Amino acid sequence: MNFRTLGIIIQREYLNKVKKKSFLIITFLAPILFAALCILPALIMAGAKEEAKKVGVIDRSGIVTPYLESGDTIEYVFLQDVLPEEVKTDLSKYGIDVLLSISELDTAQRTVTADSYSEKPLGMDTGAIIENRINDAVEAYRIESYGIENLEEIMAGVKSNVHLHSYTVDESGKETISESGVYMAISMLLGMAIYMFIALFSGMVMSSVIEEKSSRVVEVLVSSVKATELLFGKIIGVALVALTQFLLWIVLTLAILAVASGFIGKDKLMGALSSTDTAQMTEMMAPGVHMSGDVPSLEELTAPSDSVAVASAEPSGMQAVLSTLSNINLAELLVSFLVFFIFGYLLYASLFAAIGSAVENEGDSQQLQLPVTVPLLLGFFIAIYAFKAPDSALVFWGSMIPFTSPIVMLARIPFGVPAWEIILSAVLLIATFAVCAWISAKIYKVGILMFGKKSTWKDLWKWFKQK
Repeated sequence: MNFRTLGIIIQREYLNKVKKKSFLIITFLAPILFAALCILPALIMAGAKEEAKKVGVIDRSGIVTPYLESGDTIEYVFLQDVLPEEVKTDLSKYGIDVLLSISELDTAQRTVTADSYSEKPLGMDTGAIIENRINDAVEAYRIESYGIENLEEIMAGVKSNVHLHSYTVDESGKETISESGVYMAISMLLGMAIYMFIALFSGMVMSSVIEEKSSRVVEVLVSSVKATELLFGKIIGVALVALTQFLLWIVLTLAILAVASGFIGKDKLMGALSSTDTAQMTEMMAPGVHMSGDVPSLEELTAPSDSVAVASAEPSGMQAVLSTLSNINLAELLVSFLVFFIFGYLLYASLFAAIGSAVENEGDSQQLQLPVTVPLLLGFFIAIYAFKAPDSALVFWGSMIPFTSPIVMLARIPFGVPAWEIILSAVLLIATFAVCAWISAKIYKVGILMFGKKSTWKDLWKWFKQK
């Protein structure tokens, strides 16, 4: 293989792709969408509050009224000497938006039934607030009905609220907070990212091959260079396009976020991000902890913990997240990401290039693509559930089999994988790429000049056996 010729092909492929309008549009449009996905949910959560509603209450049970206290979103209006049938048909006459009708007390079941009537469906928040107040009233009535002195205080004292605080301990005995929810988020993010990039840019290689073949440009190219040089030049050129686009996305997204925070106001944006819903989301990532207190420095987070302090301290949600992130070997994660992304892409790109050489349009490629895309999808689905059992047999073999390992192994690494497993998986992936690249090159060499016939897997096998 002539490396000078290969370099020329790579340069041609790279410049041909980055000069296209579609590349420029996607490169500049995607960061705007990414930034919008980061900013808009926070602003929507901050602004999506229901308007205050007037709720008319007909309480025939006599136990719920004391628990209905007006607030910012609900103003209760207690109606006397009227029937629900009279009110629900003409809410505006009584100056209310919603009618809440509570039945008489069922002494046998010690409960009530509740119905609401309104011209428009109730929002989830309003409905949940009303429902919680009614349940509080029924629970209080049931406690009182037992006739046991101080039963409410006794039951409150019986309730348990124990949270499991997870810590990892290294060889020196140093303890750091470790929450599986954070590892789960990173695992899913890495798995989805590498799947998206491999599928997107491998498909780009196939489209490029089909485009050149259908336009007969390839006939001119193979008269000057070897087919294998054209194949690998195209694969590497698209890989460089992918890396360029990826880096531009990161830089432009960060720049847009910085500009947006300047216009919106950093305090306002951070206030929206630190709303109750965001705090609840953080607690979902770190379920054993609560958002409370100031966020400590990274040194404080990773400092060895005293046994007494560990037993008594209640780490905040953000503290757990940051401490867990500090446990991850970022150098190992970055190197592994690059290795598995590059060779995973090269493996699938060589296969998609071979498929592209065997057809004249993308419609004819569907039948040939299926056996190649199924392992990629299988790896994606295994990676989604890898966080549940990262050392299970299915996930382990998924991270070793080369056709699924680029995705599954990246999803496993945040949970801690022995170095020998990562190295073995990478070696198997590289070896499989070398074999598949050799097979694809032989198919590509013949298929790229075949026209006028719909190719099958049998044809690809014949082309492979040709010397």
